[in-house]
Amino acid sequence: MRLTAAPTREAGRRDTEGMAVASFTLGLAGLLVLNLVLGPLAIWLAVTALRRGTPRPARARLGLALGIADVALLAVLVAVYGTDPLTFWSS
Repeated sequence: MRLTAAPTREAGRRDTEGMAVASFTLGLAGLLVLNLVLGPLAIWLAVTALRRGTPRPARARLGLALGIADVALLAVLVAVYGTDPLTFWSS
């Protein structure tokens, strides 16, 4: 007895649509907080969604760009302030 429906192509496309939106959201949030974690996660979700053929490729590409911007911002902050995490937030 099967309690769930068999996977369909439409369900897979909805999953990739969610990945594209999540990538955009995480990339945007990563510009403000936790860019070490959210940036690479946004990149991974965007690349996965694009490879699986998302119906929202523009959103996935924007999430990819924001994820790359998160990692670049982190590199700039580390280059300017060093690795001391409290230096970023000192006044």
